[in-house]
Amino acid sequence: MSKTRVDSDSTVRPGLLKLAMEVRAPYELAAGLANLLLTQHLPRGERHPVLVFPGLVASDRSTLLLRSLLWRLGYSPYGWEQGLNFGPRHGVVAGCRARVEEIFAEHETRLTLIGWSLGGVYAREIAKLVPECVRQVITLGSPFKGDPRANNAYALFRLLSGHRVDANMIARIGEKPPVPTTSIYSRSDGVVPWQASHQEAQPQAENIVVKASHLGLGFNPMALYAIADRLAQREGEWRPFERRGLKRLLYPDAFAL
Repeated sequence: MSKTRVDSDSTVRPGLLKLAMEVRAPYELAAGLANLLLTQHLPRGERHPVLVFPGLVASDRSTLLLRSLLWRLGYSPYGWEQGLNFGPRHGVVAGCRARVEEIFAEHETRLTLIGWSLGGVYAREIAKLVPECVRQVITLGSPFKGDPRANNAYALFRLLSGHRVDANMIARIGEKPPVPTTSIYSRSDGVVPWQASHQEAQPQAENIVVKASHLGLGFNPMALYAIADRLAQREGEWRPFERRGLKRLLYPDAFAL
């Protein structure tokens, strides 16, 4: 398999065509609801807690379908309980860390952290702060590297959070957490440039490419299957996602640019 390095400076703002393709989201929601009713095809693994972080200007309501699916698969899913995600406001990171430590203490086992878009940045950062509490991190279209100005939601982020992302912050956010980390993204994402979600090759880091909109990633059946597959692994036995058989047709090669 040919592997081409993705330059973190090569991020290009998604154009109008990709932005228009975000209209796919309602159809992905409908497909996700069908998935919620038909879970027999999804992998199942060890029961453990899963904390889900929503995207920008979203709340726990946006992750209800995903958390419902995880519950049906036998996991213990939790919302972040921080209200609407308006960026790193005062006390939010501390609140997220406390939430992880509380769930870890309650279950006496490590959590999987799942973050959608900006929520994935939170998940990665919290995993760096308390890696002893975290089993793995899964992100969905999360912009953790590259020029933030290439993100179609950056102006809204600045308006709501009052923060400007500088070079030092970009470098820190781009560092991989010391736990297994999966980045699920779409090359037709109309909000976040896919290069900003692409992890460079390193131990216990992987990319899974799906055909999805940004707003529908948390409902998209291909993304949901990939999440279930990652959760089904035994703790301490992490392996990269296998694209064999039909999966080769459904999941594009993350390195075939």
